[in-house]
Amino acid sequence: MQRTILITGANGNLGQDVVNSISAAGHHIIATVGSGEVPESLIEKTIVQQRVDLLNEAAAESFVHSIVNQYPSLDGAILLVGGFGMGNIENTNEAMLDKQISLNFKTAWFIIKPLMTHFKKSGGGQIILIGARPAINPDEGKNVVAYSLSKSLLISLAEIINTEGKNAGITASIIIPGILDTAPNRKAMPDADFEGWVKTSTVAETISFILSDAGKALRQPVFKVYNRS
Repeated sequence: MQRTILITGANGNLGQDVVNSISAAGHHIIATVGSGEVPESLIEKTIVQQRVDLLNEAAAESFVHSIVNQYPSLDGAILLVGGFGMGNIENTNEAMLDKQISLNFKTAWFIIKPLMTHFKKSGGGQIILIGARPAINPDEGKNVVAYSLSKSLLISLAEIINTEGKNAGITASIIIPGILDTAPNRKAMPDADFEGWVKTSTVAETISFILSDAGKALRQPVFKVYNRS
């Protein structure tokens, strides 16, 4: 069944593979993009490509209202926007906390809030979020405190969505990847075992499965995609 899916951060390292996978499954894609050029391949595979300041609640809400009016069949959202930051308890300050919560939680929350209203009216929908292993593994989280705390908020939010949406056909899922095999990660860790890392295409295929008819029947909010990382 052809669906209409929103993807935020569609031109990022993970976003482009997600677009490819969702497009290959035959779905219509509405994409938000960050800074930089919009790849020609993204234009070819999406019905909307729009720059939206997802850190601005009013702008995000206005965008969602606009697209659901234009595409009332919208019934899925893959929210990929986020950011990373180092810091243990001792050297994590308010500014670092605010930045990570804004990048990783608010960019999702500002889209989810109006989408929930739409999904309740339209008969259901799926939300897919990207978590992080430090959010569930304190040993990894101790040196990325603000980042791990911000990602843990997404896990709690997914559980709340699943509870509230149980009788409305609304589900939320969290993908928790291991180390993603991206150019920035390879540059940061040049001596690592890249073969054990998680390919972005693997995460994209997992997301595509969750959106499938079989995946929609699952009630498992957290999917760990670690490979050997």
